[in-house]
Amino acid sequence: MSDTTTRLAAGDTAPDFTLSDSEGASVSLADLAGSKVIIYFYPAASTPGCTTQACDFRDSMGSLAGAGYRILGISKDPIDALQKFVEEQSLTFPLLSDDDLAVHHGYGAYGEKSLYGKTVTGVLRSTFVIDESGVIQLALYNVKATGHVASLRKKLSVD
Repeated sequence: MSDTTTRLAAGDTAPDFTLSDSEGASVSLADLAGSKVIIYFYPAASTPGCTTQACDFRDSMGSLAGAGYRILGISKDPIDALQKFVEEQSLTFPLLSDDDLAVHHGYGAYGEKSLYGKTVTGVLRSTFVIDESGVIQLALYNVKATGHVASLRKKLSVD
């Protein structure tokens, strides 16, 4: 399935999911109905690029939350790795474990990508902005870790 993952686009209904966060609590997209949600998929906790991206989201929480956005980070990492990452980086938003990659596949965030000039199959660094009614407003694939949050804030007109 990794080679044929369907990508989502603006106007699509965001696939619902229930995953465990770094504390082991269940988080469902359906539970956030009525809120604007930013979901971002990242390859691995505590790696340089993923740390940069997570810290950028953490440092932008005030302005994003002020504009009504909730943030969820999703990776294939086990809960204990997420817990360590949250603690090490003082992250203030939920990180969710999708160890079987089902949600990654549902969002088209897993598949072929180029890594150091080679084609590999893996997590596609992707971000989705979902409105209060569960409709995708932005679907961004293969984003860069550095500068992505600033670019996203600009797209969302969030200072």
